[in-house]
Amino acid sequence: MTYLVCFLFLSVILFYRLRQKQVERIAFTDALTGGMNDTAFRAAYEKLAARMEPSTYAVVFLNIKGFKFINEYFGSAAGNDTLKYIYSKLIRHICTGEIAARDNSDCFFLCLKEHSKEAIRYRLQKMTADINSFNASSDIEYQFTILQGIYLVDDPKLDVTIVLDRARTACRQRHGTDPCSFFHPEMAKQMQLEYELNTMFEDSIKKRDFQIYLQPKVRLADLTLSGAEALVRWIHPDKGMICPSDFIPLFEENGKICRLDLYVYETVCAYLHKRIEQQKDLFPISVNLSRAHFKDLNFLRKFSELKAKYGIPDGMIEFELTEYSFLDKQQREMVKNCIKQMHRLGFHCALDDFGVGYSALALLKDFDVDTIKLDRQFFVDMTNPKAQTIISGFIEISEKLGIHLVAEGIETKEQMELLKQFHCEMVQGYYFSKPLTIDEFEKWKDTMQKQKVFK
Repeated sequence: MTYLVCFLFLSVILFYRLRQKQVERIAFTDALTGGMNDTAFRAAYEKLAARMEPSTYAVVFLNIKGFKFINEYFGSAAGNDTLKYIYSKLIRHICTGEIAARDNSDCFFLCLKEHSKEAIRYRLQKMTADINSFNASSDIEYQFTILQGIYLVDDPKLDVTIVLDRARTACRQRHGTDPCSFFHPEMAKQMQLEYELNTMFEDSIKKRDFQIYLQPKVRLADLTLSGAEALVRWIHPDKGMICPSDFIPLFEENGKICRLDLYVYETVCAYLHKRIEQQKDLFPISVNLSRAHFKDLNFLRKFSELKAKYGIPDGMIEFELTEYSFLDKQQREMVKNCIKQMHRLGFHCALDDFGVGYSALALLKDFDVDTIKLDRQFFVDMTNPKAQTIISGFIEISEKLGIHLVAEGIETKEQMELLKQFHCEMVQGYYFSKPLTIDEFEKWKDTMQKQKVFK
């Protein structure tokens, strides 16, 4: 009996130990590559850093440029195969005492026992060459561009999250054509700025430090106001005017952009509601909608509820989407359904920065958008015959499809006159007005009407 109890006891212990190892293996293994995942990399780095001498290691962040296009053109299965292929090549170059792992997306982290910039560049070049070695047996050459951010670990006691963030920041803040970027103190200042912006965000939302500016859209046929675009400006009581290029990409990355978009939208609704109460004429206002919203299948409910709360008539709010919202093949179907739902709820939909993406015309075929906004780059040199042909072609296509067209970034009389000749419907830009505060916009609108500039 005693032997049986001991046997059962040992069996139970063995079972739980095996079970624990299995759980640990799942928790620390990347299901796609079969190698280390992000959690395992962090744990391995912390173990390594505990006995690491300063200035002996480097942490590298690798980002595959244009990976989303691989998923788009060839499908997610091909994308997954690509990630497995790249990992298999990277791991061949990892020596004893070094670490490699895939991040949670299409990126990779390496920890190399190197501290010389030249040696690191050389090793990364060899890795990139090995990754692109498949071209030797391919009829059509395709080169992967691997963007590289490197942090030279001079303080092994630094928290692993900060170490990884510094490598990631070096990659994000790279300049020029060099794919290799090393972290330096100036980047730390940028990280500090981003930390401060994230910290200030909630308080600024509550105190309404984010202000709405309106930029008019003018109908060229009769020079009347046809609408406006709502743009956000952050005017902090201590920091002053914070540049949109400092906070918009940051909030896009961390998801705060969804909260900010909703804030802008509700402010626009409140403004239109005030005009209704004052019995003033209404005009459509477009608000920007980040692709981050499409992660929530029910995100339009909040917008619809606010529309009803403020009594906004149908057709007065237009959502502007960029072409980047349509890049992911799986997301495209979702976006298509969302546009249909927008129409059912009384919203319009515009495609912003139209023409700069790889499949602009395909989007017009597949998506029921109400408006396209031609990107400003088309109007930089309108004396170019090719540019004129492209612009007039887009205008003609939009007319035949029954889609409104807005020319963005119009700053000169020459641009406006040419667009008139092409029968462009609407223009937006500094030629008529810069973005204005709501009070300035009201004065501008009243002044222009009194002077009969639009009549």
